[in-house]
Amino acid sequence: MNPLVLNTAPARHAGTALSVNVNKVALLRNTRHLGIPSVLRAATLCLEAGADGITVHPRPDERHIRGHDVHELAALMKAWPQAEYNIEGNPFHNLMDFIRAVRPHQATFVPDSEGQFTSDHGWDLAADGARVKPLIDECHALGVRVSLFMDAEPAAMALARAVGADRVELYTEPYAAAHGTPQQAGQLARFAAAARAALAAGLGVNAGHDLNQPHLTDFLRAVPGVAEVSIGHALVADALEVGLPETVRAYRRAIAAAGGGGGGEGGAAA
Repeated sequence: MNPLVLNTAPARHAGTALSVNVNKVALLRNTRHLGIPSVLRAATLCLEAGADGITVHPRPDERHIRGHDVHELAALMKAWPQAEYNIEGNPFHNLMDFIRAVRPHQATFVPDSEGQFTSDHGWDLAADGARVKPLIDECHALGVRVSLFMDAEPAAMALARAVGADRVELYTEPYAAAHGTPQQAGQLARFAAAARAALAAGLGVNAGHDLNQPHLTDFLRAVPGVAEVSIGHALVADALEVGLPETVRAYRRAIAAAGGGGGGEGGAAA
C-alpha cells in the first residue's frame, strides 16, 4: 500500500480499541544497519488488518523507537484518519518534544527512569502531580488527549482527574502474572475496582503491559469500560509465528469474545 494514498479500511471498531505498540519491531531493526524490519511497514500491516491505532514509546537512549520513527509514523497516520497515534514516555525526559512536534491523538505519561528496563509502576501523583499538571495543560492546548500510566489503585483515580488527565492506563502486569493462578480472581477484582473508580471520576480507561491473547478476553470481561488496550511485546512475539495481519485479527477476535470489550459497562472519555 502507498502510505500517501488514503486507505479504505473500515471505521474504528466499537468497544475496546486495539493499539499496537511497534517498539519491538524497532528493537529488532536496530540490531543491524539494513533498515529491516521496517517499522512503517509493520504499522501499515497492523492497520490494514484492523488495528485501531499505533503506539510508540521513544526512550531517551533510542534502544528501539528512534526520533525519525516518531515523525515518519506521524506522516503515515495521516493516511489513516480513523486510527489513533499514541506516544508514550516520561514527560520530564524526551516525551514533550515529540508531543509538541507531531501532536499525536494521545500522549501517555509514564514515570520511567531514563535507563529503566521496562515500565513497571504507575505515577505517584501525591508526589508528582504538581509537576505533571502543567504538562497535561500544555498537551490540552495542543489538542492532545492525556492518559496517565497508573497502578490499579482506586483511591488514585480521583487524583488523576484532579491534575487534568483525560484517561488512565492501568498497568496490567500484576494481572498478567496472576493469570491462571489462584491470585487471578483477586487481581481482576482489583482492576475492576480501579476501573470503576476511574469511570466515576470522569476518566476514560486504557490498559496495557504484558497482556496477551489468553489474558485479554478474561480481563475485558471482568474490567468495566476499557476504551483501549495497548499491546506490543506479546503481539510481536505471536507475529513471529503467524504474521502480523493474522495476529492483529486474532487479538481483535479476543476482544470481540469479551462481548465487545470494556466489561459491558461504562465508556470512553474524550
